[in-house]
Amino acid sequence: MFFLSLFGLLTFKNFLQRPMPRIEQHFHVSDTEKFKSNTLHWGQDCDTVVWLDSNRHEEKHSQHSAIIALGQETSIRCSYQDSFEKLKKFQSEIRDYCFGFLGYDLKNDIENLSSQNHDGLEFPDLFFFQPKKLIFISKEKAVFKYLEDYGEEISNDFEAISNHTEAAVKTSKNKLALNSRIEKEAYLKKVRSILSHIHRGDIYEANFCQEFYAENSAIQPLEVYKSLNNISKPPFATYLKFDTNFLLSASPERYLKKNGRQIISQPIKGTARRSSNTQKDLALKEALKNDPKERAENIMIVDLVRNDLSRIAMKGSVQVEELCKVYSFKQVHQMISSIVSEIPENIHPVDIIKNSYPMGSMTGAPKVKAMKIIEEHEETKRSLYSGAVGYFTPEGNFDFNVIIRSILYNKKNKYVSCSVGSAITSLSVPEKEFEECLLKAKALREVLLSS
Repeated sequence: MFFLSLFGLLTFKNFLQRPMPRIEQHFHVSDTEKFKSNTLHWGQDCDTVVWLDSNRHEEKHSQHSAIIALGQETSIRCSYQDSFEKLKKFQSEIRDYCFGFLGYDLKNDIENLSSQNHDGLEFPDLFFFQPKKLIFISKEKAVFKYLEDYGEEISNDFEAISNHTEAAVKTSKNKLALNSRIEKEAYLKKVRSILSHIHRGDIYEANFCQEFYAENSAIQPLEVYKSLNNISKPPFATYLKFDTNFLLSASPERYLKKNGRQIISQPIKGTARRSSNTQKDLALKEALKNDPKERAENIMIVDLVRNDLSRIAMKGSVQVEELCKVYSFKQVHQMISSIVSEIPENIHPVDIIKNSYPMGSMTGAPKVKAMKIIEEHEETKRSLYSGAVGYFTPEGNFDFNVIIRSILYNKKNKYVSCSVGSAITSLSVPEKEFEECLLKAKALREVLLSS
């Protein structure tokens, strides 16, 4: 059973009972897409920005078309040591919205693991902030929620956004090309090594990733994000800016959402390319739906997620809402499952995340052994890639995506990073796994080559 310390229970109750006051105003928006675009551009003057865009996907667990969080009232950033306890304390004390990210290497805070691979990005492992200004955009409506000290600025900000004009952007003549951290032959050798672990029974599945990168390079983050989002239109797109660090993400995957006592996880496993020919595209979708390897990958991760959630869920409440359903995006078809569960009232939201982190779709099964093998074979520290970005509400709810299909950029270091991966199972063919990685990297390459 799951137990809370007295301190944990008290801070959780305080967290729920005394929310930080915010001034809230509602506005009618006649052109939602134009208002969204204006809001994103207008917010660029802030040193800290989180932009979350659902791209109008009709997803029953989503509530907003877009959200923007601006400016740090208070914040926390740290490496993985005691990170979840620090986040728990921070969140309980502010009793307000907080936005930010969880890096993949927080795994080292949960299990006896380490990360020694190359890190060109140098992002913190965890960063969250209490935003000064929040705007929730839905169809024909914008809701402004500002901290009291900034409440008088709401009307002026709404007018500024409504009348905002995008500035012309100078494009660079130098085309940015990505280098591979693992060359093809080395990649194939590593996949064969992982397969030997699978055949010995050490693991059933491992999500093996590789990095494409550029050094001494400069990009225009907002323009790159817009291009990436336009060619993908995913349901969990993210633009994140803090200091000189940027995340530009076209993620199609939700990691975990809490709504009241319900928890929802929607892992993705299974990818197929799309075709401009309607009949061929339908055939590709149907082939993915019935592919035994892809279904096996997905079902293994569903079982892992069910096991993770069952540690804290009410007995008998973990249910598979959708199994191996194929969804179509602009670049690819994806196989997605949805798992739901109900939790007891007295569990702190950070503890819910800690019990299932990192997400199974980015690790493998059994999870801890898979993560050890992954670390031995990968060449790069994952950093924010295969971590999560999202937010907590004053009521203790949260929503986090999975950081895939993403570009990470450290402006100070002039370092650009794009990682992709695939699930290695007993049915894997090394050449096909390599081709899957190239397919997933295609949109990222196209955007950066044209930047």
